[in-house]
Amino acid sequence: MTKIDIISGFLGAGKTTFIKKMIDEVFTGEKLVLIENEFGEVGIDGGFLKDAGIQITEMNSGCICCSLVGDFGRNLHEVIDKYHPDRILIEPSGVGKLSDVMKSVIDVEKEEDVKLNGLITVVNALKASKQMKAFGEFFNNQIEYATTVVLSRSQNATPEQLELCVKQIQSINDKAAIITTPWDSIRGEQILKVVEGQDSLERKLMAEQHAKEEAEEHEHEHHHDHDDHDHEHHHEHEDHDHEHHHDHDDHDHEHHHDHDDHDHEHHHDHDDHDHEHHHEHGENCTCGCHDHDHEHHHHHADDVFTSWGKETPHKFTKAKIEDVLKTLCEADDYGTILRAKGMVEDENGSWIYFDMVPGEYELRDGEPDYTGRLCVIGTDIDEHRLEELFGIA
Repeated sequence: MTKIDIISGFLGAGKTTFIKKMIDEVFTGEKLVLIENEFGEVGIDGGFLKDAGIQITEMNSGCICCSLVGDFGRNLHEVIDKYHPDRILIEPSGVGKLSDVMKSVIDVEKEEDVKLNGLITVVNALKASKQMKAFGEFFNNQIEYATTVVLSRSQNATPEQLELCVKQIQSINDKAAIITTPWDSIRGEQILKVVEGQDSLERKLMAEQHAKEEAEEHEHEHHHDHDDHDHEHHHEHEDHDHEHHHDHDDHDHEHHHDHDDHDHEHHHDHDDHDHEHHHEHGENCTCGCHDHDHEHHHHHADDVFTSWGKETPHKFTKAKIEDVLKTLCEADDYGTILRAKGMVEDENGSWIYFDMVPGEYELRDGEPDYTGRLCVIGTDIDEHRLEELFGIA
């Protein structure tokens, strides 16, 4: 029996740090596979986990907000057959819906000896209120379907902030266990006990029901308006309206997984490559981000989030990168920046890895990559100004 834990959480919530803690403290003796797919990912997070001998699989992703799309079932079967792991950790995209990822796993449960186990959502205690307002349904869906919510940065929150945060989470999901103790003060074993003590049956039924309702909604819609781009993407259980990709071709679908990074550049120029990419993953896509149903107030993550990615051989200095990150933390004239990440060559020959979420950033040394890579995720991003800021315009 393979246990499958899903660790979701908004961009920059601390999912990878949480996973690292659990791997170091409780999963040490287990055969473990981590399936990760971060929206706008440029292949940094995996580094320290690979050092620990953990098998990491990056999933193909077909669109900006999907966590696990394309042939997810087939990929999961392959992982199980190849590694026979005791546990699979799935780290979905920061803007994917937890209910969609669950639905994918529930489908695999019917055919493989696996059990959907922990449904964990990591929430930044300092930003939860703001993110709930700004990113409503994406953010709330991750909380609604969790059995355990783990607060990050709770050691930096005031008692009032922490209590408000817990109240807000409970108003969306009053059954989830909420871990408020700072991570340094609680052992991984205690966290696992909480996670595995929470029953996910009710959540699973909710996710299946949710998927069914969406399928029925889309049944009514998807024969009407957009036959010309829809027909390849429609199946009875989901609506795949890719009409909105036309508006965002320049920044939509290039940046989603490590092994596809070399494609970044040419997606900017070639509309047709973009769409080939969707068709490739369209067949079994289970993501809910294509809910093109304004009456029901669904939003595409593509309408909300954009991702700017650049590959560049340009050499930087730590001081330059630090200036850029400070600017992105403080200035608001580049758009609303939710995450900036990258690895670039230093003028002195080493490599600088950096990661930024609003208000905080870190730089570290890392292994040389095949070329420098930059990625910025946010809303209303001014791409040209970003190029100027990094000095690569």
